[in-house]
Amino acid sequence: MTRKAWAWALYDWANSSFPTVVSTFVIAAYFASGIAADQVTGQAQWGWMQSAAGLAVALLSPVLGAVADAGGRRRLMLGIFTLLTATATGMIWFAQPSPDWALYALVCVGLATVAFEIGTVFYNSMLPGVAPPGRLGRVSGLGWGLGYAGGLACLAVSLVLLIQPDPALFGLDRSAAEHVRATALLVAFWLLAFGWPVLVALPDPAGPRPSWAEAASRGLGEIAALIRTLPRNPDLARFLLARLFYTDGLNTLFAFGAIYAAGVFGMGLDRILLFGIAMNVTAGLGAAGFAMIEDRVGSRRMVLGALAAMVVLGTGLLLAQTEMWFWILALSLGLFFGPAQAASRSFMARLAPPDEISAHFGLFALSGRITGFLGPAALAAVTTVTGSQRMGMATVLVFLMIGAAILATVRERR
Repeated sequence: MTRKAWAWALYDWANSSFPTVVSTFVIAAYFASGIAADQVTGQAQWGWMQSAAGLAVALLSPVLGAVADAGGRRRLMLGIFTLLTATATGMIWFAQPSPDWALYALVCVGLATVAFEIGTVFYNSMLPGVAPPGRLGRVSGLGWGLGYAGGLACLAVSLVLLIQPDPALFGLDRSAAEHVRATALLVAFWLLAFGWPVLVALPDPAGPRPSWAEAASRGLGEIAALIRTLPRNPDLARFLLARLFYTDGLNTLFAFGAIYAAGVFGMGLDRILLFGIAMNVTAGLGAAGFAMIEDRVGSRRMVLGALAAMVVLGTGLLLAQTEMWFWILALSLGLFFGPAQAASRSFMARLAPPDEISAHFGLFALSGRITGFLGPAALAAVTTVTGSQRMGMATVLVFLMIGAAILATVRERR
């Protein structure tokens, strides 16, 4: 990989700390077990928060992506939203272990989630600038693998320096959950410490730029024109529709994995963190390993194979009655997280024209978020009605299967 490709991939290392530590394993479990009134209420509240964040991302990401295209400001926009993500994440530190702080915690996580997802639009749109067409799958997959490694490293540091020591290091008060809340500060630092190389290595194009108002006007026109062309590009339209469903399932699975483990199997925070570390190891191995063959087998086949494997293993997870089987099936399922996401990203890069890449990745984010509220909302509603976390998580498999069925109708350009 070139220097630019490594700088680009290092951002995956930086920003993967947020979904790993905040959205999935530590802060999510802390909210459900330490802040919310009870586990079921916590899962439902977290679901409604993720739904609201998904709706905001769906509305903002395609427009801002088009504005970045028109104004030549991808790097600037990535820097702004990285800073916003770090700031909102750091504010989670103040969320004390009491239901009185539930709304504050949800707002902080929701704002950080929106900033994180929108920043990813600009980051993904830089992929064609660091990899030739014949190596898009490899660079995307290796970047995703490095991201899992970054999430793993941040999670390991959280476990060793903050969660496990008793008495806690740095004068942290365990009775006030400061050792857990400090992981949010760690993630904010991690984002800023490792996210800057891509901003140096991939500058925006030189030359005069339109004003923000002019860029916004052009960007809105570009996204409107792009949407109007979708009926004439049925493969792109069906791919975006398929991704709408299966990404909904994947995002919901990420957001509720730790909450499910804590509520159904009674896993404490220490075991959840160890589980998170193991999951990142298998996910990173899967992303890097499958990246070496994606360009040969094709992005579409890679996504379909990964989704099929996750449906089978996910069904087993819902039926598992012991923690041992939960670990075995979940770690096996983790092998297919990265390939499904990395191959989707490289598939989009192959389909998008270079001069409209951010707008297309805005639509890419839109397809992953326009119904992003449906997955968490379906899970929250089923959990609330049935009082069962297993039944709530079963909704994830439905979204994965619908997405795979639609993707099977898409033709791949080689």
